[in-house]
Amino acid sequence: MKKLVPAFIILGVVLAALFLWREWRANGDANALVLHGNVDVRQVSLAFDGSGRIEALHAEEGDQVKAGDLLAVLDTQTLSLEAAQAKAKVSADRQTLLRMQNGSRPEEIAQARERLAAAQADASRAAADLGRLREVSASTNGKGVSGQEIDRAASAAKASKAQADEAGEALQLAIKGPRAEDIEAAKAQLKASQAAFALYRHRIDLGELHAPEDAVVRSRLAEVGDMASPQRPVFELALTSPKWIRVYVNETDLGRIKPGMAAQVTTDSAPDKPVSGKVGYISSVAEFTPKSVETEDLRTALVYEVRVRVDDKEGALRLGQPVTVKLQLGTPE
Repeated sequence: MKKLVPAFIILGVVLAALFLWREWRANGDANALVLHGNVDVRQVSLAFDGSGRIEALHAEEGDQVKAGDLLAVLDTQTLSLEAAQAKAKVSADRQTLLRMQNGSRPEEIAQARERLAAAQADASRAAADLGRLREVSASTNGKGVSGQEIDRAASAAKASKAQADEAGEALQLAIKGPRAEDIEAAKAQLKASQAAFALYRHRIDLGELHAPEDAVVRSRLAEVGDMASPQRPVFELALTSPKWIRVYVNETDLGRIKPGMAAQVTTDSAPDKPVSGKVGYISSVAEFTPKSVETEDLRTALVYEVRVRVDDKEGALRLGQPVTVKLQLGTPE
């Protein structure tokens, strides 16, 4: 019996230490506040901005995707053909504008000069013919040349003179080049063509669906060959960065919590591997405790929502997972 007494004493000390250790783990120390909550699930429904038939899907449910990853593609063959047509029109309008800005070529001006010279020569010959007929008529008292011949010669001389004048004006226009108004109109036409081409390119780009943030694919709501529209989501994503823990605190503990306060987040599966975080949001409005929250007070008590932002680079926390949050009281903002 004397030998069993020390053994019982040692066993009692071990049991007392174990009890105190469990109490400390359950309730924390005097400078800590233990709360219970869940990893917040922030979900995004992704849909195409335009309508069309789905050509390819590049993600399955449960896949981890990064911001910018291509998730789905629409059939944009018709838009590609229309974009090629718009691009050709842009090229044609650009050449038209360049032709107006550069003005007439030296060869065109030289041709205009030659046409003017030929027209002036015809006008001089017609005027000379008219003069000779009038001299003959005057010397013969109107008997050598009929009046009809003189009229025809006068009309020919007048027509030749008009053609020479027209050729001279054409030469001046060739030298001056297009009007400023025509050049501005060509510029406007080129801008309109470029805008039409950019619109087709934009509509083609809208045929690709990209992940907006790092996320997990929760649901795949369409398949290849389905018709897509802005009102019909294709994927539902759960955002993984940053992660937020949603907890609720009683009014009596509200004054002990401040933004920026350090926090340690643990799970039942890994209680010895806490994830660091800090308080990021404290609600200013009280609400009834949700059914999923466990507190020591009555569930009908009013509480305040608190969100803790965590830096979970290793992905230890799962969305919606119940966790324990230990706030280090007295840490500065």
